[in-house]
Amino acid sequence: MAKTSLDKAKIKFLLLEGVHQSAVDALHAAGYSNIDYYQKALPDDELKQKIADAHFVGIRSRTQLTAEVFESAKKLIAVGCFCIGTNQVDLKAATERGIAVFNAPFSNTRSVAELVIAEAILLLRGIAEKNAAAHRGEWMKSAVGSYEIRGKRLGIIGYGSIGMQLSVIAESLGMEVCFTDVVNKLPLGNAVQVSMGELLATSDIVSLHVPETASTQDMIGANELAQMKNGAILINASRGTVVDIDALCNVLSDAHLAGAAIDVFPEEPRGNNDEFVSPLREFDNVFLTPHIGGSTVEAQQNIGLEVADKLVKYSDNGTTTSSVNFPEVALPAHPGKHRILHVHRNVPGILSAINQVFSANNINISSQYLQTNDQVGYVVMDIEKDTAELAQEKLSQIPDTIRCRLLF
Repeated sequence: MAKTSLDKAKIKFLLLEGVHQSAVDALHAAGYSNIDYYQKALPDDELKQKIADAHFVGIRSRTQLTAEVFESAKKLIAVGCFCIGTNQVDLKAATERGIAVFNAPFSNTRSVAELVIAEAILLLRGIAEKNAAAHRGEWMKSAVGSYEIRGKRLGIIGYGSIGMQLSVIAESLGMEVCFTDVVNKLPLGNAVQVSMGELLATSDIVSLHVPETASTQDMIGANELAQMKNGAILINASRGTVVDIDALCNVLSDAHLAGAAIDVFPEEPRGNNDEFVSPLREFDNVFLTPHIGGSTVEAQQNIGLEVADKLVKYSDNGTTTSSVNFPEVALPAHPGKHRILHVHRNVPGILSAINQVFSANNINISSQYLQTNDQVGYVVMDIEKDTAELAQEKLSQIPDTIRCRLLF
């Protein structure tokens, strides 16, 4: 463990997968210049090599930060996920190593909601099939099976930030909105919360906006698809494991559904030069998009700024507000003091041991803040400058200490 903070020029950021330039600009503006930037995800061996001397790493959805990768990242302090989800990160392994993880849960909500609305309109009009036919030289000029979106019922599964935004836009277009969620939610506008069964049976369009968890694995399978209205539309812009693709192919073959739009898949190509393989490719009435729900210039710029700002704040003053795996701590700066960050396993007696260090060594604490979650505790302490190195040395020796940093 380092006894003092590094100079900003020595703090290394590893940014992968073409993180938006706004993130790089934000880091530069905050005084960080040691930035290793890559347009693509790295193979595992190269990732382990590059992350070995990185203090911060920024990724999107392709890079998998496993326990094995973290074993190679001895200097790593924090991870920035420049996206909504964090399922590509082993959060347990990160927490055990005192590595904070941040993401951008709200910055691309508008982009995803707009794509869903656009796909809903196009599928209701049969544009997917008509466009595919026209590319083959066929002319399908007909109003049969072509509908307006006004007056249709939209069922939203997962009423989080994206689901709520989608709900508002849909109502402004004259749609009737219902939703289902694992908890009771206060609806926006005239939306109503219903059971899953009612939503599937009554919705003209079903849109999925749930996280990837054990409970959402194949939550839309053969049984759920059979409950949907004949001629309904399914849209998935959440996670690839949520829909049973083979079951979806069956109901599309039987013409039970009028169409679908799928943006996420159980297995996705590692890069743009790899072939996309899916049984859904045979259906003209299915929009297949390459995981681009949040991929707009505006969203990526906002995500870059949001996550970079969180990493800067954690590096500069220890703020963990909105971390997905760390207790949330924020303290104002205390000029003339030194700040120590202590991350430890959440077991009884740690705070007592910390305070005993200060008492035994006659060190005064100007401010102290402790917060815990199930796995770890996180203490931020401001003390006099001339006692900081001694305090860090003694705190590092406390059993169950994961990480102890003298920040400034």
